[in-house]
Amino acid sequence: MITMQSVNIKKLDEKAIIPEYQTSGAAGFDLCSIINYCLHPGEMKLIPTGLAIEIQEGTELQIRPRSGMAKKYKVTLMNAPGTLDSDYRGPIGVLLVNHGPDDFIINIGDRIAQGILGPVYQAVFNVVEELSETNRGAGGYGSTGK
Repeated sequence: MITMQSVNIKKLDEKAIIPEYQTSGAAGFDLCSIINYCLHPGEMKLIPTGLAIEIQEGTELQIRPRSGMAKKYKVTLMNAPGTLDSDYRGPIGVLLVNHGPDDFIINIGDRIAQGILGPVYQAVFNVVEELSETNRGAGGYGSTGK
């Protein structure tokens, strides 16, 4: 069962599109561009959505890439996932990067990323002399196989 959470959203621009889930089981809702832009190969650009959001304390909004854009065009988020904290009230922007060989055209209203609400846990750090042992231990990158 999906848990619903009330979220306040503000249109900062008349072209802004209120996010929607595309299916009843979708985890992410679409974020859309409010500008036309040509993203050249190797270029990174902060694309505005024209939206600001107010989410509940204890919640974060993750901005994630759209898988179809990554697969078809090699366009993704530079900082994936991006996080909006519950106390942020500024505009939502999507930092896109074009890893592909061709220009990527963005039009007003295009779905450019997805947003996912999730719980936040803050740590209480306990300074200790030793950590518990595991089979993996201190093995780093690639230490568990191919």
